Amino acid sequence: MTGVALVTGGTRGIGRAIAAALVAEGMRVAVVARSRDLVEKTAGELGCLGLAGDVSHPETARELCRQVEQALGPVDLLVNNAGLGGPVGPLWDNDPEDWWRCLEVNLRGPMLLCHEVLKSMLARRQGRIINVASGAGAAAIPNLMAYVVSKSALLRFTEGLAMEAGAHGIRVFALHPGTVRTEMTERILLEGKQSLAWFGPYMQQEEVLPEAAARMVVRLARGEGDACVGQLISFNEELTGRPPGTYVLRLQAPG
Repeated sequence: MTGVALVTGGTRGIGRAIAAALVAEGMRVAVVARSRDLVEKTAGELGCLGLAGDVSHPETARELCRQVEQALGPVDLLVNNAGLGGPVGPLWDNDPEDWWRCLEVNLRGPMLLCHEVLKSMLARRQGRIINVASGAGAAAIPNLMAYVVSKSALLRFTEGLAMEAGAHGIRVFALHPGTVRTEMTERILLEGKQSLAWFGPYMQQEEVLPEAAARMVVRLARGEGDACVGQLISFNEELTGRPPGTYVLRLQAPG
């Protein structure tokens, strides 16, 4: 598999696993994260390009894409993985700035990067975009609503963009990576001991490794999921077409 891949949030957890899998497949990969130290460490370990920046800022997103194209060539695969878990607890206990910051990173960031890479993709009439969403976007989960709202919006964004760009040769997907133990989920477990008491047992029962999501990204990058454009695809799903706007899973709080 050839071409250039850009993976945000690519220094740990799901993003790192995705970047490593794409490097192993032969793609020229750029990873982006906010921590320069982690970016440099990851780039050295994986043998890829590392860039530091906050993807929720328009000028930064534009400059990151410019640097990737200058160093590696135009982006063939964009994986929007960078995300925040948002504040935990009921709205009235949340800091409004923290609540909105979750949407800035989880929704605005992907939108900005899509806007930038699509310029070249449209000119070449080819490219794939994978937005790492969540089954949480398909259900209401009290006390985690900033995250849920951001992922719900990301699902609709993916559907709409797939419709707009599909006629131009661009394939857009949303990915449910499963319940992966990451720094974000560890924070949710810690902060949600009371308000999200069910999440700990759920995590123990449903936990999957980040490599599962990485394997699905590789399959989508190869074109195996082109019958599922615009849809929320689970990490372990059979890649068969179904009507847009339908989801295989519904994440619910137990009981």
